[in-house]
Amino acid sequence: MMISLNMKKNEYAMSEFNWIDTSIEGFKLRFANTADVPLIHRFIKELADFENLEDEVVSTEDQLRQNLFGDRSYAEVILGFEGEKPAGFALFFHNFSTFVGKPGIYLEDLFVKQGMRGNGYGREFLTYLARLANHRDCGRLEWAVQEWNEQAIGFYESLGARQKEEWTVYQLAGNRLKELGNSFNHTSQ
Repeated sequence: MMISLNMKKNEYAMSEFNWIDTSIEGFKLRFANTADVPLIHRFIKELADFENLEDEVVSTEDQLRQNLFGDRSYAEVILGFEGEKPAGFALFFHNFSTFVGKPGIYLEDLFVKQGMRGNGYGREFLTYLARLANHRDCGRLEWAVQEWNEQAIGFYESLGARQKEEWTVYQLAGNRLKELGNSFNHTSQ
């Protein structure tokens, strides 16, 4: 069964999956649903292990369930399968470009399991996301990559992606985020 790009988010949580055919025989994609939260969490842990960031994973399945599939979902997940075996995932969300005046897609995580890499699955994830971005009238598809991951950088550049050398990413997290937020003084009206 082919998925329609016109479907609304969260219409995928049904017992019969809407599979997205790819150009690779035996490899299919589908949007995740609530029942996939344990798999998504496992993929996140495997990605952290690959990136030597295991200690930074503090997310729980309950948090993922609430934030991906709750009343207000903050991101979407596409899962990839080699036959019936889970092969990887892409977690993404919309951002917005004031200069372009359009939304974009920000790819937070793209992960293909060890042993399944080199089969073109990552390319299928990215080409589908590019197609989805075009369909949703997005101006950009963006992501970050760790500087040491030369194989991924070469792969992304082979697709036509270019590094934004004039930009440096900043982040506030944990206690620093709380402290800055708590420092905002406001008056009630």
